[in-house]
Amino acid sequence: MASNGGWPPQGAVVSPVLANIYLHYALDLWAHRERQQPGYGEIIFVRYADDVVAGFQHEGVAKRFLADLQLRMEKFGLSLHPTKTRLIEFGRYAAERRATRGEGKPEAFQFLGFTHIAGKDRQGRFQLIRKTRRDRVRVKLRAIKGELRARMHDPIPEQGKWLRQVVRGYFAYFAVPTNLPSLSGFRHHVKRLWQKTLRRRSQKDRFSWDRLDRVAEDFLPVPRILHPWPEARFAVNHSR
Repeated sequence: MASNGGWPPQGAVVSPVLANIYLHYALDLWAHRERQQPGYGEIIFVRYADDVVAGFQHEGVAKRFLADLQLRMEKFGLSLHPTKTRLIEFGRYAAERRATRGEGKPEAFQFLGFTHIAGKDRQGRFQLIRKTRRDRVRVKLRAIKGELRARMHDPIPEQGKWLRQVVRGYFAYFAVPTNLPSLSGFRHHVKRLWQKTLRRRSQKDRFSWDRLDRVAEDFLPVPRILHPWPEARFAVNHSR
Protein backbone atom coordinates (compact mmCIF):
# COMPACT_ATOMS: atom_id res chain seq x y z
CA MET A 1 0.00 0.00 0.00
CA ALA A 2 1.47 3.32 -1.04
CA SER A 3 0.08 6.46 0.49
CA ASN A 4 1.16 9.98 -0.31
CA GLY A 5 -0.16 13.48 -0.21
CA GLY A 6 0.72 17.02 -1.00
CA TRP A 7 2.24 17.93 -4.36
CA PRO A 8 1.38 21.62 -4.81
CA PRO A 9 2.00 23.62 -1.62
CA GLN A 10 -1.03 24.10 0.62
CA GLY A 11 -2.75 27.43 0.01
CA ALA A 12 -1.24 27.89 -3.44
CA VAL A 13 -2.77 30.50 -5.71
CA VAL A 14 -3.82 27.97 -8.34
CA SER A 15 -7.44 26.96 -7.84
CA PRO A 16 -8.42 23.42 -6.81
CA VAL A 17 -10.21 23.00 -10.13
CA LEU A 18 -7.08 23.74 -12.15
CA ALA A 19 -5.04 21.52 -9.84
CA ASN A 20 -7.47 18.66 -10.40
CA ILE A 21 -7.31 19.10 -14.16
CA TYR A 22 -3.51 19.18 -14.05
CA LEU A 23 -3.30 16.03 -11.93
CA HIS A 24 -5.84 14.29 -14.13
CA TYR A 25 -3.43 14.44 -17.05
CA ALA A 26 -0.21 14.27 -15.04
CA LEU A 27 -1.25 11.41 -12.77
CA ASP A 28 -4.67 9.81 -13.26
CA LEU A 29 -4.36 8.84 -16.93
CA TRP A 30 -0.80 7.61 -16.37
CA ALA A 31 -1.84 5.53 -13.35
CA HIS A 32 -4.70 4.02 -15.34
CA ARG A 33 -2.24 2.87 -18.02
CA GLU A 34 0.08 1.44 -15.37
CA ARG A 35 -2.77 -0.59 -13.89
CA GLN A 36 -3.22 -2.34 -17.21
CA GLN A 37 0.37 -3.58 -17.46
CA PRO A 38 0.50 -7.39 -17.85
CA GLY A 39 1.59 -9.23 -14.73
CA TYR A 40 0.95 -6.32 -12.39
CA GLY A 41 -1.95 -8.06 -10.63
CA GLU A 42 -4.73 -6.16 -8.93
CA ILE A 43 -4.17 -2.45 -8.34
CA ILE A 44 -6.46 0.02 -6.58
CA PHE A 45 -5.89 3.73 -7.14
CA VAL A 46 -7.85 6.44 -5.32
CA ARG A 47 -7.15 10.17 -5.53
CA TYR A 48 -8.92 13.08 -3.86
CA ALA A 49 -7.35 16.46 -4.64
CA ASP A 50 -3.64 15.93 -3.97
CA ASP A 51 -4.03 12.93 -1.63
CA VAL A 52 -3.60 9.46 -3.11
CA VAL A 53 -3.82 5.91 -1.85
CA ALA A 54 -2.77 3.03 -4.11
CA GLY A 55 -3.12 -0.64 -3.23
CA PHE A 56 -1.11 -3.42 -4.87
CA GLN A 57 -1.39 -7.18 -4.90
CA HIS A 58 2.39 -7.64 -5.22
CA GLU A 59 5.09 -5.85 -3.19
CA GLY A 60 7.48 -5.69 -6.14
CA VAL A 61 4.89 -3.91 -8.25
CA ALA A 62 4.29 -1.39 -5.46
CA LYS A 63 7.99 -0.53 -5.28
CA ARG A 64 8.25 -0.24 -9.06
CA PHE A 65 5.14 1.95 -9.21
CA LEU A 66 6.51 4.30 -6.54
CA ALA A 67 9.83 4.68 -8.34
CA ASP A 68 8.07 5.36 -11.66
CA LEU A 69 5.68 7.77 -9.94
CA GLN A 70 8.56 9.86 -8.61
CA LEU A 71 10.00 10.15 -12.12
CA ARG A 72 6.58 10.97 -13.53
CA MET A 73 6.04 13.80 -11.05
CA GLU A 74 9.46 15.28 -11.77
CA LYS A 75 8.54 15.58 -15.45
CA PHE A 76 5.65 17.85 -14.46
CA GLY A 77 7.61 19.92 -11.95
CA LEU A 78 6.02 18.18 -8.97
CA SER A 79 7.35 16.11 -6.10
CA LEU A 80 5.98 13.61 -3.61
CA HIS A 81 5.64 14.65 0.01
CA PRO A 82 8.79 13.36 1.75
CA THR A 83 7.09 12.28 5.01
CA LYS A 84 3.59 11.33 3.85
CA THR A 85 4.69 9.11 0.99
CA ARG A 86 5.41 5.61 2.18
CA LEU A 87 4.97 1.91 1.43
CA ILE A 88 3.23 -0.22 4.04
CA GLU A 89 2.09 -3.83 4.22
CA PHE A 90 -1.68 -3.80 4.54
CA GLY A 91 -4.67 -5.95 3.74
CA ARG A 92 -6.18 -9.38 4.26
CA TYR A 93 -2.97 -11.31 4.85
CA ALA A 94 -0.73 -8.57 6.25
CA ALA A 95 -1.16 -9.50 9.93
CA GLU A 96 -0.51 -13.18 9.32
CA ARG A 97 2.59 -12.55 7.24
CA ARG A 98 4.02 -10.07 9.72
CA ALA A 99 3.38 -12.45 12.61
CA THR A 100 5.27 -15.18 10.75
CA ARG A 101 8.25 -12.84 10.45
CA GLY A 102 8.00 -11.87 14.12
CA GLU A 103 6.89 -8.33 13.31
CA GLY A 104 4.14 -6.21 14.89
CA LYS A 105 0.68 -5.37 13.66
CA PRO A 106 0.24 -3.86 10.18
CA GLU A 107 0.70 -0.11 10.04
CA ALA A 108 -2.40 2.04 9.81
CA PHE A 109 -2.70 4.90 7.34
CA GLN A 110 -4.69 8.12 7.23
CA PHE A 111 -6.83 9.23 4.31
CA LEU A 112 -9.67 11.74 3.99
CA GLY A 113 -10.09 12.30 7.73
CA PHE A 114 -10.04 8.61 8.69
CA THR A 115 -7.45 6.29 10.16
CA HIS A 116 -7.57 3.00 8.21
CA ILE A 117 -6.68 -0.12 10.18
CA ALA A 118 -6.22 -3.72 9.06
CA GLY A 119 -8.42 -5.40 11.66
CA LYS A 120 -10.77 -8.33 12.18
CA ASP A 121 -14.50 -8.75 12.70
CA ARG A 122 -16.11 -10.79 15.47
CA GLN A 123 -15.65 -13.99 13.45
CA GLY A 124 -11.93 -13.34 13.12
CA ARG A 125 -12.12 -12.44 9.43
CA PHE A 126 -10.25 -9.52 7.90
CA GLN A 127 -12.06 -6.22 8.15
CA LEU A 128 -11.05 -2.73 7.10
CA ILE A 129 -11.63 -0.58 10.17
CA ARG A 130 -12.08 3.16 9.71
CA LYS A 131 -11.96 5.57 12.63
CA THR A 132 -12.15 9.35 12.68
CA ARG A 133 -8.68 10.80 13.00
CA ARG A 134 -8.12 12.02 16.55
CA ASP A 135 -6.69 15.33 15.43
CA ARG A 136 -9.82 16.00 13.34
CA VAL A 137 -12.01 15.31 16.39
CA ARG A 138 -9.97 17.71 18.54
CA VAL A 139 -10.12 20.48 15.94
CA LYS A 140 -13.89 20.11 15.57
CA LEU A 141 -14.51 20.09 19.33
CA ARG A 142 -12.30 23.14 19.76
CA ALA A 143 -14.36 25.01 17.17
CA ILE A 144 -17.61 23.98 18.86
CA LYS A 145 -16.28 25.11 22.24
CA GLY A 146 -15.45 28.55 20.88
CA GLU A 147 -18.82 28.94 19.19
CA LEU A 148 -20.70 27.80 22.30
CA ARG A 149 -18.95 30.52 24.30
CA ALA A 150 -20.12 33.07 21.77
CA ARG A 151 -23.67 31.68 22.08
CA MET A 152 -23.51 31.27 25.87
CA HIS A 153 -26.45 33.55 26.63
CA ASP A 154 -28.67 32.38 23.79
CA PRO A 155 -31.81 30.47 24.82
CA ILE A 156 -31.18 26.74 25.26
CA PRO A 157 -33.47 25.79 22.32
CA GLU A 158 -31.46 28.05 20.00
CA GLN A 159 -28.20 26.51 21.19
CA GLY A 160 -29.70 23.06 20.74
CA LYS A 161 -30.86 23.74 17.19
CA TRP A 162 -27.39 24.98 16.25
CA LEU A 163 -25.69 21.95 17.85
CA ARG A 164 -28.13 19.65 16.07
CA GLN A 165 -27.01 21.03 12.71
CA VAL A 166 -23.34 20.72 13.64
CA VAL A 167 -23.58 17.14 14.92
CA ARG A 168 -25.81 16.05 12.04
CA GLY A 169 -23.33 17.45 9.53
CA TYR A 170 -20.45 15.72 11.32
CA PHE A 171 -22.28 12.39 11.29
CA ALA A 172 -23.19 12.80 7.62
CA TYR A 173 -19.50 12.48 6.74
CA PHE A 174 -18.01 10.29 9.46
CA ALA A 175 -20.86 7.80 10.04
CA VAL A 176 -19.18 4.93 8.19
CA PRO A 177 -19.24 1.26 9.26
CA THR A 178 -16.86 0.42 12.17
CA ASN A 179 -16.76 4.08 13.28
CA LEU A 180 -19.71 4.02 15.70
CA PRO A 181 -17.56 4.22 18.90
CA SER A 182 -15.90 7.38 17.60
CA LEU A 183 -19.28 8.93 16.78
CA SER A 184 -20.60 8.11 20.25
CA GLY A 185 -17.49 9.62 21.82
CA PHE A 186 -17.90 12.78 19.75
CA ARG A 187 -21.52 13.22 20.86
CA HIS A 188 -20.50 12.66 24.49
CA HIS A 189 -17.82 15.36 24.29
CA VAL A 190 -20.28 17.78 22.66
CA LYS A 191 -22.65 17.22 25.59
CA ARG A 192 -19.82 17.92 28.04
CA LEU A 193 -18.96 21.17 26.28
CA TRP A 194 -22.62 22.17 26.28
CA GLN A 195 -22.94 21.43 29.99
CA LYS A 196 -19.86 23.54 30.83
CA THR A 197 -21.24 26.40 28.75
CA LEU A 198 -24.61 26.29 30.50
CA ARG A 199 -22.97 26.13 33.93
CA ARG A 200 -20.98 29.26 33.16
CA ARG A 201 -24.20 31.19 32.60
CA SER A 202 -25.15 31.02 36.24
CA GLN A 203 -23.31 30.16 39.44
CA LYS A 204 -26.60 29.03 41.01
CA ASP A 205 -27.74 26.66 38.26
CA ARG A 206 -25.23 23.78 38.11
CA PHE A 207 -27.16 22.08 35.28
CA SER A 208 -26.81 18.39 36.21
CA TRP A 209 -25.80 15.68 33.77
CA ASP A 210 -29.23 14.02 34.08
CA ARG A 211 -30.91 17.27 33.12
CA LEU A 212 -28.55 17.68 30.17
CA ASP A 213 -29.37 14.12 29.07
CA ARG A 214 -33.02 15.07 28.79
CA VAL A 215 -32.21 18.23 26.85
CA ALA A 216 -29.75 16.41 24.56
CA GLU A 217 -32.40 13.84 23.64
CA ASP A 218 -34.43 16.66 22.11
CA PHE A 219 -31.62 18.14 20.05
CA LEU A 220 -28.54 15.97 19.53
CA PRO A 221 -28.83 13.21 16.91
CA VAL A 222 -28.15 9.69 18.12
CA PRO A 223 -25.10 8.22 16.37
CA ARG A 224 -25.88 5.57 13.78
CA ILE A 225 -24.17 4.32 10.65
CA LEU A 226 -25.33 6.24 7.57
CA HIS A 227 -22.99 4.92 4.88
CA PRO A 228 -22.99 1.42 3.34
CA TRP A 229 -20.27 -1.15 3.76
CA PRO A 230 -17.61 -0.86 1.00
CA GLU A 231 -18.77 -4.01 -0.79
CA ALA A 232 -22.33 -2.64 -1.01
CA ARG A 233 -21.38 0.85 -2.18
CA PHE A 234 -21.96 0.13 -5.88
CA ALA A 235 -24.78 -2.36 -5.45
CA VAL A 236 -27.42 -0.05 -6.94
CA ASN A 237 -30.04 -0.30 -9.64
CA HIS A 238 -30.11 2.08 -12.57
CA SER A 239 -32.88 2.76 -15.07
CA ARG A 240 -30.55 1.71 -17.91
